[in-house]
Amino acid sequence: MTKTLSAVALALALGAAPIALAQTTPHSTANRVEPYGTTNRAEEVIQSDQIRASKMIGSAVYDVQNRKIGKVHDLVLDRSGQIAAVVVDVGSFLGMGGKNVAVKPGDIKTDHNRLTLDVTKEQLQQMANYRLEDRNTGAGSSASPVKGGHLGTGR
Repeated sequence: MTKTLSAVALALALGAAPIALAQTTPHSTANRVEPYGTTNRAEEVIQSDQIRASKMIGSAVYDVQNRKIGKVHDLVLDRSGQIAAVVVDVGSFLGMGGKNVAVKPGDIKTDHNRLTLDVTKEQLQQMANYRLEDRNTGAGSSASPVKGGHLGTGR
């Protein structure tokens, strides 16, 4: 019986240790998403300076003179999960005749619920074409696991 109680006590002590350590970390900011199980907040809310990827993809992009210069076609993430490039479709009409260009995420500003770039449509059209698939490595050609459904549901 004492071996069972000792095992239970040890399991409880080991199970509580990560929680106690997580609560003592002083490095927490309002916009940073904490690792799983380390936050004491009941709910987190998107901040006013943040935008959801689902709202950004397909959104029109305007220049500083309020002229539409393209639309966000895709977001490219690097290995660390950071947005490496925002792919803007520029010059197309009904999905034809345009090209994709990559811009730095920091270059896109949100202004009055719209996305703006401090460049002209002509400047974007002069940029190099950005291909979302690499023919040599196959990068970018795999299907999204959540395309048209929910992750892990098969729908």
